[in-house]
Amino acid sequence: MIVSLSDATPQQAGGKAAVLGQLIRAGFPVPPGFVVPVDVYRAVTSGLSLRGLGPDDVRRLIASQPLPSGLLDELADAMTQIGENMVAVRSSGSNEDTAVASAAGLHDSFLGVTGAAAVAERLPAVWASMWTPRAVAYRTPSDASPEMAVIVQRHINADVAGVLFTGEPRTVIEASWGLGESVVRGLVTPDNFTVTRHDVLERRTGDKQTRIDGTVTSQVRADDRGRLCLDDRQLLRLAQLGHEVAESLGGPQDIEFAVENDQVWLLQARPITASLPTAAHTGTSASLRGTAASLRGTAASLRGAAGSLRGTAGSPGVAEGAARVVRGPEDFNRIGPGDILVCRFTDPAWTPLFGVVAGVVTETGGLLSHAAIVAREHRIPAVLGVPNAMTTLHDGQAVTLDGNTGTVQAIS
Repeated sequence: MIVSLSDATPQQAGGKAAVLGQLIRAGFPVPPGFVVPVDVYRAVTSGLSLRGLGPDDVRRLIASQPLPSGLLDELADAMTQIGENMVAVRSSGSNEDTAVASAAGLHDSFLGVTGAAAVAERLPAVWASMWTPRAVAYRTPSDASPEMAVIVQRHINADVAGVLFTGEPRTVIEASWGLGESVVRGLVTPDNFTVTRHDVLERRTGDKQTRIDGTVTSQVRADDRGRLCLDDRQLLRLAQLGHEVAESLGGPQDIEFAVENDQVWLLQARPITASLPTAAHTGTSASLRGTAASLRGTAASLRGAAGSLRGTAGSPGVAEGAARVVRGPEDFNRIGPGDILVCRFTDPAWTPLFGVVAGVVTETGGLLSHAAIVAREHRIPAVLGVPNAMTTLHDGQAVTLDGNTGTVQAIS
């Protein structure tokens, strides 16, 4: 039943695992692992009717089904072969990481899982995450019957992690301390770098307040919050790897990476589904160059002309609408068509809102975070990392959001 990650194909292992397998075969540094293939999902869910059920009911129904005989023993053997007892358990759906849709963060994954029995317990949750409201809302009619494989890989205890978008001639990199979840989910405003194969063109220091290690979130020391988390040698190595991956896979790539004891690991690669704003490549009047300048962050330090708020231009376009300050899912019912979503950060549960709102403003996060990627896929403007946006902007206030310049202006 178990498939080596190096042997993964799209048909048996889903898009994410298949790409990782291709990278392993090409000699790239990918953490060792294996795949619980789509056939196991089919065997467990055969005969079940999942459509129309709530997410909790789906989870309970799938979890109530017996796993195939011998699977637990195979999981234990496979974990012994990769030499790890602590692993990451990750989704690899049939509709993930495609050229037209990233499905960024839609499906559940688990870090720091210890032991084969615990891996087996996580499988139903990963499978069931295909049927959450956010995942169902994201899918197109052609994806009405998705299937799920599950990747099990060595858990990387990252010192630094992040995301890079390849491009010619420039690569954009965002990173922060600890695991990459902080960057991907937009939990911090990360360091941002523009790099070529031979030079680091731009460095912007983010306000990296927290870090995630395994399942633990902690505060970053004050002197590390304003210190760049990657040096030029590491940045040039990442940029070179990014270009090599893009050449190997045949096009520009959105790549997640981790650095552990100065070893770079590639955790994911997928086609870039929507181009970065032009300002992300050329710089804007708001660009802060060099290590001395930083996006430290107070609202006053990021104010533009005439009292506008300034952040990272995450998705291009201009929109006007009523600001809706949203603190959590309990506020979702206040969102209406054409509103401007203002929040701390977004996570995958918020994805359906992107099909309703006219634009997005977040207090934390960067150009390569969940909010920015999903906004670009929905072709709506977004400005990320605007400190104190939730208190500076008032609920119902008319605002103009410019995702080209990274500014938010109150109209009244």
